[in-house]
Amino acid sequence: MELNAIQDSFERVVKKQKLSYSKSQELIRQVGHEIDQALARIQSDNDSGISIDPKTVLTELKAKLQIVGSHNHLEGLQRDLNTSLSKHQKLLEKMLYPDISNTYGNVDFDPHIVNQIIIGHVYREGLFDIADCLIQEASEPEAKSLRLHFEEIHQILKALKSRNLEPAVNWVSKNQERLKESGSNLELKLHKLHFVDILQKRSRADAVKYARTYLAPLASYHMKEIQKLMGSLLWAGKLDKSPYANLVDPIHWEKLAEELMLTYCNFTGQSFRDPLNVAVAAGAEGLPTLLKLANVMAAKKQEWWAMKQLPVPVELGKEFQFHSVFVCPVSREQGSEENPPMLLPCGHVLCKQSISKLSKGNSRSFKCPYCPQNASVAQCQQLYF
Repeated sequence: MELNAIQDSFERVVKKQKLSYSKSQELIRQVGHEIDQALARIQSDNDSGISIDPKTVLTELKAKLQIVGSHNHLEGLQRDLNTSLSKHQKLLEKMLYPDISNTYGNVDFDPHIVNQIIIGHVYREGLFDIADCLIQEASEPEAKSLRLHFEEIHQILKALKSRNLEPAVNWVSKNQERLKESGSNLELKLHKLHFVDILQKRSRADAVKYARTYLAPLASYHMKEIQKLMGSLLWAGKLDKSPYANLVDPIHWEKLAEELMLTYCNFTGQSFRDPLNVAVAAGAEGLPTLLKLANVMAAKKQEWWAMKQLPVPVELGKEFQFHSVFVCPVSREQGSEENPPMLLPCGHVLCKQSISKLSKGNSRSFKCPYCPQNASVAQCQQLYF
């Protein structure tokens, strides 16, 4: 919606600019034509010998130019163009540089949680010295335990960037049982990349030796993948020009690093996605809606942050949905602590307030809106998502 408004405003400015340009060129041509005619009359006096008073010619030229009104017309066109440009500039400032402080609510934050989130973010970025300094200044000594987690994974990922798989292999070996329980094939992917790297940089014999040592124990679970790797032995040193060229695609290293980070965070009880990044990204996506709401509420002399629930939906992408949301099929309202979802004996789910209305204030049984079965309020059970 905002982009459409900006585009419409821009098109109006362009239209005014084109009109101003064409009219200005037309007026300049008229003025030039009148001046050329006046000069021609004065020159004809010298050539033909007919006496023509130059002052009379200039007086007539002045009168014609006043009729054309070049100066006034140009000034008016320029004024209209400047007005459109000024409006467009104000619109851009309003749309692109809004006062986001209007969306700020006077909410009580827990400084301890905020500090933990910021310190965790800095550790995730590998800025360990800065995080240690923040811990000292914020007096959050317990947050230092995060350093051990992220320091280890950063060392593994740093080694991966230089094609050194040893730290990653050591970590996988140490957590082999947990990886099997979770159904992860991270161990295979690591050894697969190492095998391909050996096949590219060293001899076929070295690759075979590595396969016998590390890939053979995995054959019972990943036979097809290992058979494919054995076929690639025929193209040692030239895999990039073979039917197995996909094996040397750098994307495999990037995916491995991402999967390692995900698995590591799961094992250490950390979220894979940085909470601070998620909060900032979600806030930026919902900000336009909140700005509009703040402006509307300000006009009504009301404060939106004093409400228990926003009067308008804030649409966020699926990447920001971390839990189930129930919307009552009868009232079309989202479930809340005051109006929780309730399971009927027939298996259908309605919000508590809808059930109260159907049962006339919990005084009698009612028929489910979606099937013929009757139910009472006492038979309904609250659901927890």
